[in-house]
Amino acid sequence: MSSRTHRVKFTYEDYLLFPEDGKRHELIDGDHFMTPSPSTRHQRISLKLATAFEFFLKNNRLGEVFDAPMDVVLSETDVVQPDLLFISSGRASIVTDKNIQGAPDLVVEILSDGTRKTDEVIKRKLYERHGISEYWVVDPELETVKVYRTSEKGYTRAAELSRETNDTLNTPLLPGFQIPLSEIFA
Repeated sequence: MSSRTHRVKFTYEDYLLFPEDGKRHELIDGDHFMTPSPSTRHQRISLKLATAFEFFLKNNRLGEVFDAPMDVVLSETDVVQPDLLFISSGRASIVTDKNIQGAPDLVVEILSDGTRKTDEVIKRKLYERHGISEYWVVDPELETVKVYRTSEKGYTRAAELSRETNDTLNTPLLPGFQIPLSEIFA
């Protein structure tokens, strides 16, 4: 007779009961992930990107940008709080008063101590599986940005940009949007 260990899968209903303790709580495939609040460098980078998005979107009215904490409910067992996310005007119906119900067009994660594997592997696979068109992984330590875009074969790395080579970040989702990495990492 063999014993079987049953893993508890958390749902969005469980997620709503997690404490508001200043930590980021997320569910990925029903597993609970928790990270402490980010560093000041992380927050500076997030603010610079959010400001650039907001300024561009104010003048171009292509959609809306949100920053963390903002619940993105991808499924009953997948609830994340990306650092930044963009939702195009054509998909505005997924924005509710409480959260985002579905896949944003673009998600940005800024690496922190302890989140590298989650952001670069686990979340990349999650975002790909849920059809998020574009995913940026911002690395404050290396001063790089990896850009993943959906293709027929899933995500492909469309670019790996570096401050060292004076690269500029842009996306076909926002024609005309540009921000030099030297500004992001200043």
